[in-house]
Amino acid sequence: MAGEDEPDVEAITETASQRRRRERLRLHRPLRRRVKVPVWADVFIRLGAALSLVFMVVLIHWWDRTGLVDNVDGHVSFLDVVYFTMISITTTGFGDIAPVSDKARLVEAVIVTPIRFMVIFIFVGAAYNFVIKRSWEKFRMNRIQERLTDHYIVLGFGVSGSEAVAELIARGCDPECIVVMDNSEERLALAERLGCNVMQADATRDDSLRDVRIDRAATVLVSAGRDDASILIVLTVRHLAPTVPITVVIRAADNELLAKQAGATNVINPVRMTGLLLAGSASGMHVADYLADLASVSGRVQLVERMAKPEDIGKPLRHLGTGSIGVRLYRRGRAIGYWEPDANAVEEGDMIVVIRPTPDMGEGVL
Repeated sequence: MAGEDEPDVEAITETASQRRRRERLRLHRPLRRRVKVPVWADVFIRLGAALSLVFMVVLIHWWDRTGLVDNVDGHVSFLDVVYFTMISITTTGFGDIAPVSDKARLVEAVIVTPIRFMVIFIFVGAAYNFVIKRSWEKFRMNRIQERLTDHYIVLGFGVSGSEAVAELIARGCDPECIVVMDNSEERLALAERLGCNVMQADATRDDSLRDVRIDRAATVLVSAGRDDASILIVLTVRHLAPTVPITVVIRAADNELLAKQAGATNVINPVRMTGLLLAGSASGMHVADYLADLASVSGRVQLVERMAKPEDIGKPLRHLGTGSIGVRLYRRGRAIGYWEPDANAVEEGDMIVVIRPTPDMGEGVL
């Protein structure tokens, strides 16, 4: 799945086998930070640092070999110095070679002991990064997966995807209930800083979507940056989650019907929306402003969709009496406007679209 700002050239040029291998490596790496150096380079850097410290201790012991005593043959050779260095750094301490002079003991306490701790930390750090950390991340992934239910999945974190996540958080959605999937580590780093769960993977793959519990999601937002990729993602999501609502961004009007046929619940065309706002501003200077006000949580009023409440039953849609103005209802798959006769009495099971004041703006807004 390419990002929204530019095409993924690598995904186009790589072979199918390379792509499959890359996806297998990425399947279970949902939470991570960008690595500055490759793994093999990190191993050599750590090993080189440890060997350098050991060599430094060997030179120090060889320089101060007169302060050491060999209880076996009484002679301290270079091999004895290397041997004593290794058992000293590893804190084995057989006692066959020992520091006896004050200077040798001071060197052991002030110089060799800190180096010993540094070497231990290097190897412990390596074990953490290559063994413990991976096991911990796998454990964290399993824990996150267990808790994922009624969550929001954002497939593509380009311009539209990032704005959608920001708006969800502004509306009070817990970032831990948002899962962002993208191929770009840079974009995922931004999403992770917002507190979202992230996964670097291809959203057209079944395994990737199963890892984020696609079948238990509250809704799925698709913004892959290209219509063909977005429609393929919608097909894959609908195959795995037949009842989950899917909203997709489509830029070409010709592809809107295809997206619907693929299983999208809602199709948003940003080009068409921009045209509507422009046309609205041409017919009235405040129309575009009010439309933007309705769409954003930061506006004075909000456009909200909800199920009919018990107190709504039997009332006209335009006069709900709950501090909201009903503008449309959906009954058995049919859209009914507030001016139509069927909207004169709200029924149980109706889905209502209302305009209500933003909570902290008070009831006097309308």
